[in-house]
Amino acid sequence: MPRSMIDLRRFLLSIHPYDSLPDADLERVLTQFTRLPMHKGDVIYPINAPCDGLYVILDGEVEITSDSGEIVSQLSSRNSFGERGLMRDGKTGTNARALTDGELLLLPTDAFRDLIAVNAGAHRFFTRGRGREAADATRPATLTETRVDQLMAGDPVTCTADDTITDAAKLMRQHRISCLPVMQGAKLAGIVTLHDINNRVVAEGLDTGLPVHHIMTADPETLPPSAIGSDVLHMMMERRFGHVPIVDQGKLLGVVTQTNLTRFQATNSASLVRDVVRASTPEAMAAATARIPQLLVQLVGAGNRHETVTRLITDIADAITRRLLALAEEKLGPPPVPYLWLACGSQGRQEQTGISDQDNCLMLDDAATDGDMAYFADLAKFVSDGLDQAGYFYCPGDMMATNPRWCQPVRVWRSYFRRWIDSPSTEAQMLASVMFDLRPIGGTRSLFEDLHRETLESAARNSIFVAHMVSNSLKHNPPLGLLRGFATLRSGEHKNLIDMKMNGVIPVVDLGRIYALRGQLDSVNTRARIASAHGAGLISQTGGRDLLDAYDLIAQTRLDHQARLIRTGRKPDNFMSPNVLSEFERSHLRDAFVVVRTMQSAVTQGRGVIG
Repeated sequence: MPRSMIDLRRFLLSIHPYDSLPDADLERVLTQFTRLPMHKGDVIYPINAPCDGLYVILDGEVEITSDSGEIVSQLSSRNSFGERGLMRDGKTGTNARALTDGELLLLPTDAFRDLIAVNAGAHRFFTRGRGREAADATRPATLTETRVDQLMAGDPVTCTADDTITDAAKLMRQHRISCLPVMQGAKLAGIVTLHDINNRVVAEGLDTGLPVHHIMTADPETLPPSAIGSDVLHMMMERRFGHVPIVDQGKLLGVVTQTNLTRFQATNSASLVRDVVRASTPEAMAAATARIPQLLVQLVGAGNRHETVTRLITDIADAITRRLLALAEEKLGPPPVPYLWLACGSQGRQEQTGISDQDNCLMLDDAATDGDMAYFADLAKFVSDGLDQAGYFYCPGDMMATNPRWCQPVRVWRSYFRRWIDSPSTEAQMLASVMFDLRPIGGTRSLFEDLHRETLESAARNSIFVAHMVSNSLKHNPPLGLLRGFATLRSGEHKNLIDMKMNGVIPVVDLGRIYALRGQLDSVNTRARIASAHGAGLISQTGGRDLLDAYDLIAQTRLDHQARLIRTGRKPDNFMSPNVLSEFERSHLRDAFVVVRTMQSAVTQGRGVIG
């Protein structure tokens, strides 16, 4: 936990938007924050109370609930809260309660308003960025904000009007669905449901060999894909049916069912975190993570930005990890020495999407003995096995705490980083790329803070190491082809597709890491790194803005692709066909890749200027 003003400055620089404030604004804000202790169970503020200011969590966890007691979000270190009331009418709109002992920072109301008045970046973050994204994303998206094409089951299973009732029932059983659109050629002629079969066939003793048109609802009411979820709900309530076909210019696109609406309304990040915190087995956690794909669809469909979506999804992984650590200690007993569990990779950067493996490690207090290692080996196995069961599959490269190499005292970790920096071999570059994205998840954070600062300082001083890291980063190239086309994969299962991870977001991730090394930036998140580098003058004003815009478009396109797959019943992946995009979208995506290529070229020359 930060203690001195220097530590507090470092802490704020690890959080957006403080990481991009000009020095004068940052120094002023530093003197305006006050520190407040909190104790488990404390009510920090009740609903509709006057806002005291903006709260930032130094240490501990805070639960935000609605007036009805529903959990809106569960927050931990580096999260802030209270800004919604400040931006609205000066009164709190939720309850805030301490879940653990800890400490808060409070920026008084007047100081907060001064900050957003003089700094455009902070204003955007707390009004457009935070005011909409964080406020909206920490609560469930509503049906009034979500188009039906984000809710419906796409690529619907259908039958013809001449198929028998038996055939229709078999199709519904085979596909585990509750209705079938009935087609007459390419036209929607009717709809038949399980309810129809029960009421009109079984209850009446009707011959099941009859054509389905005898029991279907002919010419059913439909909605266009531009309708919103509340249109479906209102239609269902008024007309008393549970299935609404979605039709666009005569073409059947899908069906929205009562089950779709129920699933949508039951899925939000806060409810998943709540279920994880209450879980006592990995199986119970797996039931929660099984809802992550639907959460991704919901968040993307509600218009949340990519960094909001990935942050909320990563929060679930963090909560699962901490819960598994607690369960491990219950089983194994208290740890013999302090330890810290850290995540790297996408979880470390808070950039997880609908598909994630696990990348993690353990740092132990230097007092650990050889005899203590068995305990931490068992703890690592318990947590990694639990993560795998919960859907975060084992790292193919064995970058996990179960590997003894990555479960070591701090002094050993210090020697690792020193060796990688002093002797940047190919393996050292690869390992450093992974380990420079470390983020503490659970345990004693102080084990990492000094090491992290020392490593950044040492890396920044070693120009040869940075040059090797730059060279290593250029192994991932944007997928630019000739004549304004895309360079798709040439062979294999994903031939003619773009890898939106390795050739899309990873080149920008690598650039962000280089900027962090050169500027000794504490941020781990890619967008925060670029914003910090931009604010610190490490890259030009033009280059920084262009790269942020390019990254936003690339990352958002990747998420849109995953959401599209999930909505059609497929598993999310990173392999996208350019043909799913309009000509306008393809042009802008290619322009974004050109920006990344240009910035890669600039970073090899030790500059960030475009053009």
